[in-house]
Order: sequence, then C-alpha cells, then structure tokens
Amino acid sequence: MEDLSMKRSWQSRDWSHFIKLFRGLTFYERFEQAIILTLIALIMLVTAIATIHLIGAVWHLVVDVGIDPINQTIFQAIFGAIFTVIIALEFKHSLLVVLAQHENVIRVRTIVLIALLAIARKFILLDMHDVTAMELFALSAAVLALGVVYWLVREQDARVARDAREQAHLEDNPAPRCEPERSSS
Repeated sequence: MEDLSMKRSWQSRDWSHFIKLFRGLTFYERFEQAIILTLIALIMLVTAIATIHLIGAVWHLVVDVGIDPINQTIFQAIFGAIFTVIIALEFKHSLLVVLAQHENVIRVRTIVLIALLAIARKFILLDMHDVTAMELFALSAAVLALGVVYWLVREQDARVARDAREQAHLEDNPAPRCEPERSSS
C-alpha cells in the first residue's frame, strides 16, 4: 500500500516542484540525482529494447516456427527473456524510489531481491543435462543465503518501522502523570 501511495505522489508532482527541490540540494546531491536520472533513462532504453526483442522472438515462434510444447529450450529462452525485462523493471523502480524519496542509497533489500530474481532466471535457463551437481549446489546455496539476508533485512526494516510508529504514538499521546496515592489515616 505504501508503494502505491508513493507511486501516486511521484506521478502527481510537477516540474516546478522538482526545480525547487533541485535548487535546495548541495552540489553532490545534484550530481547524485543527475546520475540516477541518467541510469533510469538508460534502463528504460535497455528495457524497451529487450521488450521489443522479446515480442519479436515470441512472434517468430508463433507465426514462423509454431510453439512446440515439448521443446523445453524454447520455453526456457522465452521465460529467461521475460525475467530479464522484470529484473530491469525492478531495478528501475528501485532507482525511482531513491529519486522520489531523496535517499542517498538503494536499500539492501532491493539489491538482494534483484539478485534473487537473477538467480531465479538462472534456474529457469539451466539445462539439467549440462549442469553439474556442484553448480546446482552453489546456486542453491546462493539462493538460501540471499533468502536469509532478505528475511533479516526485512525483519530489521519492520522493527525500525514499528519503533518509529510507537515513538510517534507516544509523542501524540503522552502518558498521564500518576500521582502517588495518599493514605487516609
């Protein structure tokens, strides 16, 4: 839900607002923002080219070759290309979040998620006849390690968010003072 509201706020901003924000940045922060905008443009270009290539490959399969459900290699290639586009879109999205929220770094959780997507793509492209047991074990260990890191980072982010909510709640609703009880003797 938070991503959706951030996305709407990103789309609803106008250029004058960005210019005002840009003027308030230091030289290095302006440099970072310019680099992020350049990377976003490049990723959009690569994603568009990859999508056009994917459309052409699928069109060629459907019209010229005909889809053969028994041929696993074709499906692996198509789904590998789809995952490539998904990885590029996720990477672009992470840069947009950095740009919109004026953060200095990409979150570790996003990097780990992109790495998990890349390894999932690798699993899809694996030819089980050509892969050794050691390669399969190494990829599995990488997925397990990245999964643990993702879980730990997510738990830490949840804990930080929960602590921030509790702190905000305490600031909004201060505890009433307790008067010591007086005995009536």
